[in-house]
Amino acid sequence: MRSRIAVRGVLLVLALLVATPLAAEAQPKDSQPRVGHLFVIPSSATAHLREAFRQGLRELGYVEGRNVDLEIRHAHGNLDTLRAGAEELTRSKVTLIVASLTAVRAARAIKDIPILYTISGDPIEAGLAQSLPRPGGNLTGSTFLSLEIAGKRVELLKQALPHLRSFAALSNTDHPGEKSELRATETAAQRLGINLVYVAFSQSPFGASPELDKALETVRRARPDAMIVFPEGATMANRVSLAAFAIAQRLPSMFGWSEYVSAGGLMSYGASLRETHARLAGYADKILKGAKPGDLPVEQPTRFELVINLRTARELGLTIPPALLLQADHVLE
Repeated sequence: MRSRIAVRGVLLVLALLVATPLAAEAQPKDSQPRVGHLFVIPSSATAHLREAFRQGLRELGYVEGRNVDLEIRHAHGNLDTLRAGAEELTRSKVTLIVASLTAVRAARAIKDIPILYTISGDPIEAGLAQSLPRPGGNLTGSTFLSLEIAGKRVELLKQALPHLRSFAALSNTDHPGEKSELRATETAAQRLGINLVYVAFSQSPFGASPELDKALETVRRARPDAMIVFPEGATMANRVSLAAFAIAQRLPSMFGWSEYVSAGGLMSYGASLRETHARLAGYADKILKGAKPGDLPVEQPTRFELVINLRTARELGLTIPPALLLQADHVLE
């Protein structure tokens, strides 16, 4: 009798040991938080940003398909598709929506779902926040705008080109915060005795680029020594053609994000899009645990990276000073 009881006890313990991990991991599908993620740029160009956000969630204990679901929507540069994606996420009653860069243009119309965004411009000027410390409403996130960085790009370009006398500043006036960024760039140029040729265009990141094409023709006719392109949605969407234009015109180019350099630009200096999307997972965690977006401060960049493309330098016949190369965080050979 005792042996039978002992066997039954062992079997019961084994059953509990097997069942317990399954019970801990299992979570009813309907109770899992569902996070929507909106992108304007095609999926092939944003895979690293999606993965950065996923990695950030994993580090906080969220595993896709186990205790969180992600629903990705790409607009592929089409505003109607972007709006449709935002509406679809709203109808599916996601817990939270993450809008990358200009995708926030569609997500901002949603009022009953928390919205996390990354924006290259000024969220206050864009109407996304009442203030950076307390944005209010149902939106918060991260801005890449840093006026100190705008001036630093001029200084780095001067280091790369000691005899720099003029540069074109290619700027989208549709970009919130553009005037402030331009003033910071002008101030740095004046301090260094460099002539700035302001070339403005107005264009959203959706559809054809007639305004941008006209602006590039203006740059070509001005014949500057170099070109600085302000980082935002429209230039990001056209980064390959911008890099190709600069090389064809023998123009050393400075951009705001490393993605432009990977596309063929000469240099970039600014915050990392990848790191920012990874950090955004921390805000997602807080909101999923009950925090209100309007109480979470809009983050500003604190770490910046200098990226240099030596392949492009060789195409342009440039020798990057060794001292500048030592400052670089990444060098593309």
